[in-house]
Amino acid sequence: MLTLHTAELLVPAAGSAPLPGGAVLVEGDRIASVGPYEALAAAYPHARARRWPGVLTPGLLVRGADTLLERTYYPDDPYETAELGTDPISGQDALEALKLTEARWGNSARRGTQKLLARGVVAVTGRFAIPAVRTAVARSGLTILPPAPYAGTPALDPLAGRDAAGEAFHGVLEQGAPARFAVFAVPDAAALLAQGATTCVATVIGGRLLHRRR
Repeated sequence: MLTLHTAELLVPAAGSAPLPGGAVLVEGDRIASVGPYEALAAAYPHARARRWPGVLTPGLLVRGADTLLERTYYPDDPYETAELGTDPISGQDALEALKLTEARWGNSARRGTQKLLARGVVAVTGRFAIPAVRTAVARSGLTILPPAPYAGTPALDPLAGRDAAGEAFHGVLEQGAPARFAVFAVPDAAALLAQGATTCVATVIGGRLLHRRR
């Protein structure tokens, strides 16, 4: 099935000129074409259209995801939040007090990956030592990349500490490329950097809509 994703502004890659009213045509897990929505809609009249508000960009990359998912615990809402609160828990003493099992780490990682998808993340770097966490990340659809040097503290928002939104992009939107991208409810890339990745309204990986803001 062909699906045509369009937004008010399309940013195909870091440093590329934005395309107003641009669209990405997806076939299977690949991008079949990129261009103006009107032209693609006319060329592929049977494609299912998804219209999104804001800016459509390549998906984002989070570095140091092993810190975010193996050394940070995300309380289960609503079962644990009355006791533990809603904020992520980190720090050796606090984590040791929780007496976490591998199964609980895996469940926490699943909640953590959902938070990443809700921020337009499509890929992470890190080396996961806990099998249940590694399985949770793999099943989430996120691409796992080897650890890489980076400055700063790992954060759920991959735009934190960046000088430009494009620094967090993973890949480019072009014909034949993997269909992984995100849409943010902001007017342009500068606003995306200022307002952060929590403005994400949709995340697509492998042609599948894995997050959609309700």
